Amino acid sequence: MGVEIHEIHTRRELKQFIQFANDLYKDCQYYCPPLFFDEMNCFNAEKNPALEVSDYQLWMAYRDGKPVGRIAGIINRRANEKWNVKHVRFGWFDFIDDLEVSKALLDTVAAWGKARGMDGLNGPVGFTDFDHEGLLIEGFEYLPAMASLYNYPYYEQHMEAYGLKKEADWIEIQVYPPYVVPERLDRIANIVKERSHVRVDKVQNTRELVKKYGIEYMDVIDVAYQKLYNFQPMTDAQKRYYMRMYFPMLNFDFVTIVVNEKDEVVAVAVGMPDISEALRKCGGKLFPLGWYHILKALRAKRMDAFDMLLIAVRPDYQDKGINSLFFQDWIPYIAKYHIKRLETTNILETNAKNIANFTQFDHKVHKRHRAYIKDI
Repeated sequence: MGVEIHEIHTRRELKQFIQFANDLYKDCQYYCPPLFFDEMNCFNAEKNPALEVSDYQLWMAYRDGKPVGRIAGIINRRANEKWNVKHVRFGWFDFIDDLEVSKALLDTVAAWGKARGMDGLNGPVGFTDFDHEGLLIEGFEYLPAMASLYNYPYYEQHMEAYGLKKEADWIEIQVYPPYVVPERLDRIANIVKERSHVRVDKVQNTRELVKKYGIEYMDVIDVAYQKLYNFQPMTDAQKRYYMRMYFPMLNFDFVTIVVNEKDEVVAVAVGMPDISEALRKCGGKLFPLGWYHILKALRAKRMDAFDMLLIAVRPDYQDKGINSLFFQDWIPYIAKYHIKRLETTNILETNAKNIANFTQFDHKVHKRHRAYIKDI
């Protein structure tokens, strides 16, 4: 039989949509399942405010009654308006190694988008920059960070066979940090503090962070990322949503806030313990014992790997050396937890300033992700 495409509408079907990737990668030693309830919430309009500015539809592909692929079609109206494009995005794109399956799924999204006035097919990306984005094309022998996609090598051939072309690449860097702040970095950081009249502020927990800075913390991230690929300016509801999602998982030793003489937040850096192994142990599900593995990883006193989630500097404070303050603050904690390597999340290959933050240390570029585009 040929490939049959079914729309996803019910909660039961959504669970099957999410579970498909876990089943497809059940024998892959490098796949890291996302948290199942996070995936469910992502497609819940009452939970995810990105759906207020986006239209979407989910599909699964079947052959002989068995699931063989899945895909999401997304039109982010706010992002399209910002970038003056008419793109339909595809994400959550997984499939067996069968060109008929991948083509049927991509054709479905393209037709859905074209019927709504779109003229370009773009992906794999999510609703926003905070969702998984970019096809893995290098670094298949590494576990992904929580914020990164993993896929089989054959996916790239399917993209090219469909006529999709490269639009953007991200790299990930593995950094082997020092345990003592280098003298030159320490000197630069102290000069920056004096010249720019800034200081590092530390908070101990989510409650203190929200009480002290509230949404201003997310405002800095929003304004700093405005020029990055596909970025959608966040609504206040989205800012609060991401705060609720990520803040409870943070180790606040690695939450660095830079403020000026007016106590305005001008830069932030955030990292968290790598929980890839914990997610693999529990299959992305909190119960019955998933919560234990994840909590253990988050509260570890020693850790091999640590994920660098983001660095954001307000535009009027960029090119002033502010980033040196982050590493001056972090390196003593890196030594405290005996961290062997830092893992960056996706960095655009054209973002030389951000890349330079990490290449000043012993490092290697070990992963590459790609976003594609095609006229429809």
